[in-house]
Amino acid sequence: MGAGVADEGFDFSPGAQVPLAGAAGQTAATYALASAAYRDNDVDEILKANNEWHQSAVTPGRAWGTIFAPNLGEAFSRAVQVRMLGGGRNPLIQSFGMDPQVVVEHCLAANHIRKERDSWLTAVFVLCGLIFLPGLLVWLLVFQIRRTIAKATDKRASALGTTLLVAVGALAVLFLLKMPFDGFWGWYARAAVVAPVVGWFWAKRICERTARDLRERWTALLSGGGLGAKVPEAVPGSPGESAAERLRQGLARLSAEQQSNSAFYAGPKGILGMGTRWGSWQLAEDLVPAEAGKEIHPFRSWDVIRSIQDQLRMLERGPLNTGGFPKPSIRNWVVTPIGENAKSVSRPSGTDVDAYQVKTHAIQEICNKQQFGSGDRHYLGVQWTLWDGQLIITMMITVTVLHETLRIEVTGHALGPVHSLFTTKPAAKTKTVSKTVRFWETKSVNLPLVDSDEVVRLAVRAPFTWYPPILDWLGGKLVLPEPFGLRHAWADQPWRHRFMADDALRTATPVLRVVHAAAIKVLKENGVDTEKFGARSAFLSSAVQDPTPRKADVYDA
Repeated sequence: MGAGVADEGFDFSPGAQVPLAGAAGQTAATYALASAAYRDNDVDEILKANNEWHQSAVTPGRAWGTIFAPNLGEAFSRAVQVRMLGGGRNPLIQSFGMDPQVVVEHCLAANHIRKERDSWLTAVFVLCGLIFLPGLLVWLLVFQIRRTIAKATDKRASALGTTLLVAVGALAVLFLLKMPFDGFWGWYARAAVVAPVVGWFWAKRICERTARDLRERWTALLSGGGLGAKVPEAVPGSPGESAAERLRQGLARLSAEQQSNSAFYAGPKGILGMGTRWGSWQLAEDLVPAEAGKEIHPFRSWDVIRSIQDQLRMLERGPLNTGGFPKPSIRNWVVTPIGENAKSVSRPSGTDVDAYQVKTHAIQEICNKQQFGSGDRHYLGVQWTLWDGQLIITMMITVTVLHETLRIEVTGHALGPVHSLFTTKPAAKTKTVSKTVRFWETKSVNLPLVDSDEVVRLAVRAPFTWYPPILDWLGGKLVLPEPFGLRHAWADQPWRHRFMADDALRTATPVLRVVHAAAIKVLKENGVDTEKFGARSAFLSSAVQDPTPRKADVYDA
């Protein structure tokens, strides 16, 4: 089984549509990340969501960067669409507890809404700006200076920007009244002063209508409304339309890769997509015959794993009707080691891989033979998706046999909720001002949904949206952390949330006991003395009740 790019032999035919296991009700994380596509915050806000191991970045623009710079929704939608559907993209990390296709579809829907707005703004830009280019350039220069000054934290500097705009407006009026030109150029100069202002009012109405639409979608997603994404470009308009077919294939590849059973261990970053390892418990004892003079019946690591897998399916059952565990997802994983600072991953490929899935016989061979030295390793994973997709608890089990020692290792991984930035609803834009009469008191007044600077920014960007790489060069873009996966890129640690931490810590004890009991049963059936295994299991059963999570992937050597 060689390493290579994502399986190129993937079958894109529709086939049977199988519902994703455990996907029902896991919408909080999905909708929170999808809402980012509709946001109008400053793009730098997303840097607050960076975590210890995965950090996104914002590249600055080259020319008049502040006026061409994207907002958070524009940058997020563009970055996610290119990264997850772009041609020749690198493999993605699975996003457990959510549906990445839904997020991508909302990014496409948000881009479609903005394209419709930009088509109207482009027409306004040409009619009221490009034809009267000298006046447009003067007004743009004023707005750019004002925008740059407004970035300053000094209130005096901010007030200076507003004063500058008012002063230029007064000069424009004076220019109209005392025109130094006559004839055609006189009237053209007057129009060059007035037309951009008229265009600004026209563009403001267009921008406000779209801003309300985007904010309504943002609110609906975070309110649990399950607003569907409208992606017209995904529906072929004619039999020969290739763009819609490429989009369909990209979404199909995304869904198939989400179901892949190969994972990547990135050193202290843990298993990508599952979170760092917070606990590790190992049972290792010699394989001694139960009866002197007799040999142990031959068995393999896969036999132990299969017994453990069967018993783990019983975790949702208990002697008392107390709720307990929901049904977990139990899978065999092929885990590939990569460097801590690796910028890309390479999924297994070849005849042993079908649609990103490593076949069972190949997994069995890895489990039995690749236990020492280089190569992929086998893990049996039992995973719970809790808190509406906001908490992912994964227990990974591996069985190795070296010489006469059998080792059963159980490790705990936990991935916390998405950053609170993605769960905030839109708030009305307000400003605190002093009251007219009682000037010592203040009041809050509502500001326009789209201010004058934002109208100018959107109108100037609109003609360039036909080729987004130009906007990336002019205004900058969002750089996603690699290796990229939607869920783990912006996940918090669960330990700050008391109940989430309790859920993660409580999982370890029953899983460990079930694993040990299943393994000891196999050993007994094959004539192994299990006295030492039982004693060691009892000791670990006590140790696992230590309530302190640790950074088990960080070795102080």
